[in-house]
Amino acid sequence: MPTSGNYFHLHLVSDSTGETLITVARAVAAQYANVTAVEHVYPLVRSQKQLDRVLDEIEEAPGIVLFTLLEKDIVAKLEAKCKEINVPSLSIIGPVMQLFEAYLGAATQGRIGAQHVLNAEYFKRIDALNYTMMHDDGQHVEGLEEADVVLVGVSRTSKTPTSIYLANRGIRTANVPLVPGIPLPHQLEHLKKPLVVSLHATPERLIQVRQNRLLSMGDRDNETYIDKQAVADEVAFARRLSAKFNWALLDVTRRSIEETAAAVMKLYADRQRNRPAE
Repeated sequence: MPTSGNYFHLHLVSDSTGETLITVARAVAAQYANVTAVEHVYPLVRSQKQLDRVLDEIEEAPGIVLFTLLEKDIVAKLEAKCKEINVPSLSIIGPVMQLFEAYLGAATQGRIGAQHVLNAEYFKRIDALNYTMMHDDGQHVEGLEEADVVLVGVSRTSKTPTSIYLANRGIRTANVPLVPGIPLPHQLEHLKKPLVVSLHATPERLIQVRQNRLLSMGDRDNETYIDKQAVADEVAFARRLSAKFNWALLDVTRRSIEETAAAVMKLYADRQRNRPAE
């Protein structure tokens, strides 16, 4: 199906939250810089009536159809309609399920939303989120030893969003800003259990991000915050502290939040693997 100008319609149909579909679809769509996907997301499609409304929208705006559906009758109806109106459709989890079935020698149980059950892993993530929100931006430093990971860095090194992303993966994360002229919390200097990761970026990148931040806040008077020499001094200060306390260093200049979090998780996993048994 040809695109319309510089965009195309992308229909994502799921019997659960649609997170898997969105992640896969955006990863592929990002490879096409000159065309934009117009997303139509349909979560919790679990009945024929719900599917009928989805099919009407697909017919009104034809495009690629991706789905994660387990109910065979709903899958059959969706695929038949797509074939009828000549639009491509693909099950994202179908081939993976077939591979599992072939290897394990057993059919799947067809449990919709099974990955979202309220199990121990779920409550671990909730606990991590609660901890992380309480220990954001240097708050409650007396509880830093209870963290899995502590992120440090100067302003605008993405400490908070990275912390929240890690918490969503069940990693209790605190973050502490590094500010020249302000003493470090003494608790930060003597941590034993948590992995401390120092986030760094080039002064040029920090200035760019900070300028955008000031513009969004309507603050045009904070010249020191974006002064080139002052920012360079902040970066040097943070690097000296990292060397002094032997913190892990991570350059986030060209990393997205997801990439930064993935790098931190790797550092954390390596540390856990190499830590001697207690």
